[in-house]
Amino acid sequence: MTAHPSVSAVVPTRDRPELLRAAVRAILDQDYPGEIEVVVVYDRSEPDLTLAELSRLGRPVRVIRNERTPGLAGTRNTGILAATGELVAFCDDDDEWLPGKLRAQVEALAAVPGAEFVCCGIRVSYDGHTVDRSLSRDRITLADLLRDRMTELHPSTFVIRAAALREGFGLVDEEIPGSYAEDYEFLLRAARSAPLVNLGTPYVLVRWHKRSYFAQRWDTISEALQWLLERYPEFGTQPAGEARVAGQIAFARAASGDRTGALRWARRTIRRNPREPRAYLALAVAGRVVRADAVLRTLHKRGRGI
Repeated sequence: MTAHPSVSAVVPTRDRPELLRAAVRAILDQDYPGEIEVVVVYDRSEPDLTLAELSRLGRPVRVIRNERTPGLAGTRNTGILAATGELVAFCDDDDEWLPGKLRAQVEALAAVPGAEFVCCGIRVSYDGHTVDRSLSRDRITLADLLRDRMTELHPSTFVIRAAALREGFGLVDEEIPGSYAEDYEFLLRAARSAPLVNLGTPYVLVRWHKRSYFAQRWDTISEALQWLLERYPEFGTQPAGEARVAGQIAFARAASGDRTGALRWARRTIRRNPREPRAYLALAVAGRVVRADAVLRTLHKRGRGI
């Protein structure tokens, strides 16, 4: 890898024009001395070709359409395959890179022989509240990720060697129902290849809001998480990790109104880990003791999700 390798920032987008422009400008404003190209990929919406006018010297902005599977996974892959950089970075269209992000991450990646993937902490903004979320560890293994999703490892923090995407652990999986949890599956597969490098500093502003793409899509969430458990039998070696995912499924079934399914998955969760709180939250929602959206609002204000 050269001293300042070129970086392609892939920004998937759909119907968020104002936030998208803020995301692109934050990438262009990075103090990184190498070349950065921004590849904006429109999914099921009309591209705004005027974004290319934001280009600067050594900072081109390209606008393309998703030519693969509709949804987040296909959109990211379209950008990856169009990217020309030695490194590929992700940024969602409603997030913003904070100053110093790219320089710090590229330096951290270069400092670890054999490393392919680097993440960092996040600053979560929701409903007027801001919370910093970061991990103290500087390496993330597959076993770590099976035990805990580690929501601090947000896609907008990912910087990856392009060769690892095209010739190594591969592109984002487009078979996941609705592209939900594609980032988690991607992390699991990357960590199988080599431990992930991580910086504790929150270098990305992540906005959680009611317009989030997966808000209230409970059936898709449940289907995708069941797909994940089937695809990764390694969860069987980590009871607490399997219980966490099963508890998420139980909550999704309860939120969608499927009381029978919620009870079934809550029982499975408790069998694997009686201390998993998601099982009891699911039972409370299924029993109409509390509303699912009230639970989510409380968690989001703390920078957490279900």
